[in-house]
Amino acid sequence: MFKAKKSKIDPNTTDTLIGEGTSFEGSIRSEGGLRVEGQIVGDIECAGDVTIGESGVARSRIQARNIIISGQVDGNVAATGKLTIKSTGKLHGNLSTPELSVESGGIFHGTSEMNAGTKAEAAEGNAAAGRKPDGEAKTAQKIG
Repeated sequence: MFKAKKSKIDPNTTDTLIGEGTSFEGSIRSEGGLRVEGQIVGDIECAGDVTIGESGVARSRIQARNIIISGQVDGNVAATGKLTIKSTGKLHGNLSTPELSVESGGIFHGTSEMNAGTKAEAAEGNAAAGRKPDGEAKTAQKIG
C-alpha cells in the first residue's frame, strides 16, 4: 500500500564520521561525504568528499570527488575534483587530480599526475604504477 520514498544521498554533505579514538579496518564505499578523525586501514571509494582531519590517519587507497588532508595518508589518492594538503597534512603516496593545493608546511612525498578529471580512475592506475599516460617513468616530487 504505502511505498517508502527513497531519499537521495547528497554528496555535498558529510554523512559518515570515523571519530577520534576509533579505528576501522576494511573497505568503505559511500555516496555521501566521509570524515576521518580516527584511524582507517583499507580502501575508500566516495562519491562525495573525503576529509582526513588533523588527528586522522589513513593507510588507504582513496578515490573521491574532493580530498582534504589535514592528518596523515599513506597510500595512493585520486580526486576527480580538488586535492588539498593542509599545513598539518602529510601524503606519502602517489596522487592523481585535476587541481592540487599544498599549503606551506604540508608534506607530499610521491608522484603526481594532473589530469582533466574525467580519466581519474585510469590516471590513478598509472600513478600507482609510476607511469605517465604515455608510459614514461615519472620522477618523485617532495613538497615541504
